[in-house]
Amino acid sequence: MNVFDILGPIMVGPSSSHTAGAARIAFVARQILGEDVTSAKILLHGSFAQTYKGHGTDKALIGGLLGMYPDDDRIRDSFKYAKEKSLEYSFEPTDLGDVHPNTVKLILTGVSGKNIEITGCSIGGGNIKIINIDGIPVDFAGNNPTLILPHKNQPGVIADVTKILADKNINIGTMKVFRTDKTDYSIMVLETDELIDDATINKLSALDSIIKTMLIKPL
Repeated sequence: MNVFDILGPIMVGPSSSHTAGAARIAFVARQILGEDVTSAKILLHGSFAQTYKGHGTDKALIGGLLGMYPDDDRIRDSFKYAKEKSLEYSFEPTDLGDVHPNTVKLILTGVSGKNIEITGCSIGGGNIKIINIDGIPVDFAGNNPTLILPHKNQPGVIADVTKILADKNINIGTMKVFRTDKTDYSIMVLETDELIDDATINKLSALDSIIKTMLIKPL
């Protein structure tokens, strides 16, 4: 065990699962969106839905959407900061089906009008999993630099992406590809050992097969 396992995450709030985990889910969702959030519809499942006010899950989610880390003292007043930033939001208890009890679905709109739907679970100790992006099941934690690449279903896409990373001497730790029969694109998720620079992101974005490029930097 390491110190994090024994002491838990450094955080604001009473619960690593309901507060720190919630803040991390929202923080990662903001990075996936790639810009400031102007509107958020927040669907709460299971114990999140039952205790979100008492455990500060609501404030933690808004804080994360504003770019606050789980240990940011401003989370306690995140509603005030949301008003200052003109962030509109709503909370709605719901049933998201057979998922972890601490699950939230975030329906977000950014300053440019970009929309995205992200579902994440807080699985304990401040750890999270993102399990769905825009209707496509995924599975990653955001603990390492993570590339999320929605791309066209066609041969050679993975080879093109991995070559760009290899040319930059960026090592891939894990790589998964997710798809459903209902869409004409897949989502590639790559966790890397090194941070990815803007020039590499631009090269990836320039590929005809890549629909968009999203990068998560670990907390």
